[in-house]
Amino acid sequence: MNRWLALGLGLAFVVGLALRVPHLGQRPMHTDESVHAYKFLGLWQHGEYRYDPNEYHGPSLYYFSLPVVWASGANTPGQLTEATLRAVTVVFGLGLILLLPLLADGLGRTATWWAALFTAVSTAFVYYSRYYIHEVPLVFFTVLFGGAVWRYLQKPALGWALLAGAALGLMQATKETFVFNLAAMAVAAAGVLVFAPGRKAAGQNLLGRLRLGHILAAVALALALSVVLFSSFFTNATGPLDSLRTYLPWLQRAGGDSPHNHPWPFYFERLFWFHPAKGPVFSELLIGLLAVLGGVAAFLPDRFQPGHRGLAQFLVFYTVALTAVYTVIAYKTPWCALGFLHGLILLAGLGAAALFKWIRPTWLWVIALVVVLGATVQLAVQARRASSEFAADQRNPYVYAHTSKDLLRLVQRVDGVARVDGHPDKVGINVMAPGGDYWPLPWYFRALPDTHWSAGIPADPYAPIVVADARLHAALDDKSDKRWLSVGYYEHRPGVFFELFVELELWKRYVATLPRDRDDEDE
Repeated sequence: MNRWLALGLGLAFVVGLALRVPHLGQRPMHTDESVHAYKFLGLWQHGEYRYDPNEYHGPSLYYFSLPVVWASGANTPGQLTEATLRAVTVVFGLGLILLLPLLADGLGRTATWWAALFTAVSTAFVYYSRYYIHEVPLVFFTVLFGGAVWRYLQKPALGWALLAGAALGLMQATKETFVFNLAAMAVAAAGVLVFAPGRKAAGQNLLGRLRLGHILAAVALALALSVVLFSSFFTNATGPLDSLRTYLPWLQRAGGDSPHNHPWPFYFERLFWFHPAKGPVFSELLIGLLAVLGGVAAFLPDRFQPGHRGLAQFLVFYTVALTAVYTVIAYKTPWCALGFLHGLILLAGLGAAALFKWIRPTWLWVIALVVVLGATVQLAVQARRASSEFAADQRNPYVYAHTSKDLLRLVQRVDGVARVDGHPDKVGINVMAPGGDYWPLPWYFRALPDTHWSAGIPADPYAPIVVADARLHAALDDKSDKRWLSVGYYEHRPGVFFELFVELELWKRYVATLPRDRDDEDE
């Protein structure tokens, strides 16, 4: 690898590290994060994991979390922190920068450097690299697969074929939507052949590079990894079959059977111009504009060497196809945009390279460089804000159905009350919420084993501590003749609240432990 390219990638890596690592544990857990964290607890503590074809996605995230948690030194659920789990996706997010050398000869040195920098500062990638969910690992394995195939096409070798097979198996074991990525790649490959000079000769040349033995070995490795992971290392015989059955419920969601249905501009509004009332503007328009320029350059004659042009055109077709899929599907969540956003980032690298190649005279080139670098710095500042003061703020385009920071006050209060007698692991807690809508509390109450969960008010709702969704109108204080007190409301998500009830004598003992200047407030 060229020394200057290595230096550029190293700089981008440092920038990406600085944006992704600080204060990983400060943001409250999103419901999805907490569910994955809780499922990981079963694997980590008891070696138990069974793939659920109806929810939660694939097993790779949990298995790749094991070495990170082992390295953290945590031994109990209480010692396992949000920051430790989020470090897993941070690693994958930074890994996207380290994968770029696989494509560097196709993108060109300048385009690769810019793509690395945009990956480092992209607000969406910074924000979701700090999220314990499957999207960033899926993008990582997709790029690994594409990079390995590209390397194989340049110089066929069994090693590259096996790497591609491993990446493919891990894509499937990460998230069901990997099929969209594969479909977009197939469309892109066909598009490149259509636009290639001498289509028949180009197709024959491509086929001539493939080795049947290599392809079979890659497919065998992909299947082996898939079977091993979905079967939970051969302890769940139905897991591999469930990985195929899963497409029935997910197709229903994609068709509109979901509370997460949104109109087609949903992703574009969040990526390129998001300006809520009384909030700052969030925009990654720089990446979008440069991606358009890179896409145009891919089809202009004599702007790229033939190998470069082929990869550039592939990225155009791939990104357009994947964007179209996610735009048409009714089911939309902001993190789903990461797949096609990464394609835009690679095209933006090509666009930046083309821009600085074409611009003349020198003074105009310098102005363009200052503008692009300034906009890149703005992206970095925006990414930092999105991951710090706006990390759980609805004015952030990537905050979606997110847990309120106020819920952490409830967690602290329950923990404080539970510790009054010195044995928080023995204090009974009832949590009640319609439809089981109490996540992420199971994660936050993981060190309180005598916690019971219900989707409504049970026949006997009373426990020393009761957390009830305000929509249930539990009114336990009145029903118990004030032997239980309502001691506060806490926001779960925007517009959704929990009410905390505590047994009167326990509450009195808790209040007695508080600093005197807080007694009146808490009473």
